[in-house]
Amino acid sequence: MVQTPPRIFDRSAWLHNRERAAAGYEKTAFLKELACGRLAERLELVRRDFTDILDLGCHGGQMGAALPARFHEQSVKITQTDPSAAFVQRARVANPSVQKNLVMSDDILPIAPASCDAVLSAIFLHWMNDLPGMLSQICLALRPDGLLLANMLGGRSLTELRGCLAEAEIEICGGISPRCMPMADIRELGSLLQRAGFALPVADAELVTVTYPDMFRLMADIKAMGGQNCLFGRMSHFTPRAVFMRAAALYEQKFSHSGGQIKATVELITLTGWSPDTSQPQPLRPGSAANQLAEALGTKETPLKGG
Repeated sequence: MVQTPPRIFDRSAWLHNRERAAAGYEKTAFLKELACGRLAERLELVRRDFTDILDLGCHGGQMGAALPARFHEQSVKITQTDPSAAFVQRARVANPSVQKNLVMSDDILPIAPASCDAVLSAIFLHWMNDLPGMLSQICLALRPDGLLLANMLGGRSLTELRGCLAEAEIEICGGISPRCMPMADIRELGSLLQRAGFALPVADAELVTVTYPDMFRLMADIKAMGGQNCLFGRMSHFTPRAVFMRAAALYEQKFSHSGGQIKATVELITLTGWSPDTSQPQPLRPGSAANQLAEALGTKETPLKGG
């Protein structure tokens, strides 16, 4: 039986937010630039050449600008893609040497199977309704021994904001409404890479702290990044102003620094995986070791008695 992917995000609302954010995205692109820089650092450590790279969720082309110098010197073909036509256009202008700029449709990769040898994606995959399906698509799009290098927001992101909004809404309205997007746990993501068919999967996390004058400036940046609430089941009416005022007071009370700034935590989870290939290291079969552990430790092996 074919399973229907869960409907977590309202795609039309999400795309509307993304299209609207594209015009002034550069003013609040610091998180995207940080994420791209982290991926570029990892890529610099991979000592191999790539010929076809897909920038998945390109936003304004920040990943192309962050690529290590050797990729600009080589004849590397880069494809930039995003669900937002406005972002694709901005990425095209930012990186005029990029050969292909494609608009995604319905979370389907706009490239053929086995058509690239690296997929890079910075703070984009956490918006997928069907993340396992997207990872499977990426694995199919890669040639044998191709690289996936991606980062996304993790479950510890914006815990301060989420907690204060929930507390304020319970206090004033008597309950909470769907407001904050669910984000994956690092342990789940490692398993998803394996399920999607990736070899040598690795997932690791980094916590980044950003400071703001107040909660409203933080929320303004989230909106400017296209990160407004687009969950299915979200309230159809406006949240009372009193909820936000109370949440802002709680935020300042609980998470302010001595200088009057509040902190916001972002968890950046980085995923690394390789499409399967016979040249990759393979685990040994049980019982196939040439030497005993006792020999390596310089001890004598004593058989267990009894049965």
